[in-house]
Formats: sequence, C-alpha cells, structure tokens
Amino acid sequence: MENSLKNILVGYHQFREKYAKGDLSVMRYLSRYGQNPEIMIVACCDSRVDPALILQCDPGDLFVVRNVANIVPPYERDEAHHGTSAALEFGVCFLKVKNLILLGHSQCGGIQALMDNYSVGKNDFISNWVNLIHSGDAEHCSTDDCAKQALQQSYLNCLTFPWIKEKIEKQELALHLWFFDIESGQIFRYSEEAKTYKALPN
Repeated sequence: MENSLKNILVGYHQFREKYAKGDLSVMRYLSRYGQNPEIMIVACCDSRVDPALILQCDPGDLFVVRNVANIVPPYERDEAHHGTSAALEFGVCFLKVKNLILLGHSQCGGIQALMDNYSVGKNDFISNWVNLIHSGDAEHCSTDDCAKQALQQSYLNCLTFPWIKEKIEKQELALHLWFFDIESGQIFRYSEEAKTYKALPN
C-alpha cells in the first residue's frame, strides 16, 4: 500500500513538471481560458481502461464520464439522481462537444455481473445499474460479445435524450461505438455498414 502511494506521488510530481510549471503551462492556459473539448467519452471505471492514457491525451482534450460497464441509461426526467445523464447534458448542451464516444472493453466485470444474474440482495447498487442493459441471450454469448451488445443498447439509450437526438440529426454531433481489447491494447470501431467492429488503423 505504501509503495502504491509513493508511485502516484512520483506521478504527481511528473505531472506538475510537464503540465503545471511556468507561465505558459497547459494548466495555467486551461485555468485562464476554460475547457473546450470537442470529444466526450463514456467509459468504464475499470482501472485498465483509462481513455486519456489509451489515447495519450493532454488535460482539456477529453470530457469523460466513467461508470460501471460504461452504460448510458435511458432519458428519465424525474427526482432521482442521474450522474451519467447530467454529465451527458453538460458535455453535449453546454460544452457542445462534436463527438460522443461510447467506449466498451473486454473482460468487463460489470457485464459479467449482468451475465451472472447477480441478485439485488447481493449488493446495494450494481445489479440495479447493470440491469439497465437488456442482456437477451446473455447465457449463450461471451462476456465480450455481451459487452458489445451493451454498447448497442447504450447507443439506443442515447437517442432517447432529445438534445442528443436533435444534434445528431442536425449533424452537430457524431456518435461512435468503440471497443477496447485489454490484452492487445487495440481499439475496434463499430461499422454501421459492415455491422461489425473493425480495428482502428495503427
């Protein structure tokens, strides 16, 4: 535990040197002029799937929301708490991002929980959350295939948000489905024409 803490403190010092030192630093610029990312990513909380690291982005490049299994819930305007929906509204309506990427990944624990049919009694929040995804014939497909199906469900859920649907129709927003394979470190993009995932060019 102590070594882990030391490692992240070393990383913090490296961050300061690279991004926060000097009058022309990235962080000083972002503080002065604010954020203006053109890309938003909905990603999983999985520690192996960090969008900024995978895509080698600097601070200010991405607007990211992460949750278990990178799920986009359906549009529900009620008195409940909707963290992912609030982030989508902020990114799409206020920051006016041009691209919205739903980033799924292999070996997803949240998807595995869905496939294992964890009962609500075994946890406080996870089962209720992952059951937003309609698993269909989850018993007969792999975790990764189920994760890709979940991306399709999240895509459809995105279209239930009126301001997302409107911006897509006006071609002010593009919606992308990406799948990250942890073992190979490769991203696959869903092709609407081919109805399958194809590797992003290296």
